[in-house]
Amino acid sequence: QVQVVESGGGSVQAGDSLRLSCATSGRTFSSYRVGWFRQAPGKGRQFVATISSSGAYTDYRDFVKGRFTISRDNTKSTVYLQMNSLQPEDTAVYYCAAALERDFSPRDATNYDYWGQGTQVTVSS
Repeated sequence: QVQVVESGGGSVQAGDSLRLSCATSGRTFSSYRVGWFRQAPGKGRQFVATISSSGAYTDYRDFVKGRFTISRDNTKSTVYLQMNSLQPEDTAVYYCAAALERDFSPRDATNYDYWGQGTQVTVSS
């Protein structure tokens, strides 16, 4: 069993930055791919970014490319999402999810086995 806990959300102004953290339990963190998803009020859950178990491969949704950076520190069992140039449309609950690395579509939320409770990000104009 893997526990996932997000932190780092908050309320900021447009153009500001935030860094979200995703801390996980378990001794095999380096075997897990991790993804970030978000859900705005009244909308479905959207893929944001993902990072492979080794950290060598990353993928981003178009609307965050160039603004968000996903990274991981396997020695700390933690994944980070650095969010720069935040805009009001980035307002959402951000979720971290983990799955054992295997051949699957990392943009599909249904492929992830472990989810955190989410952290709220609010961006005002």
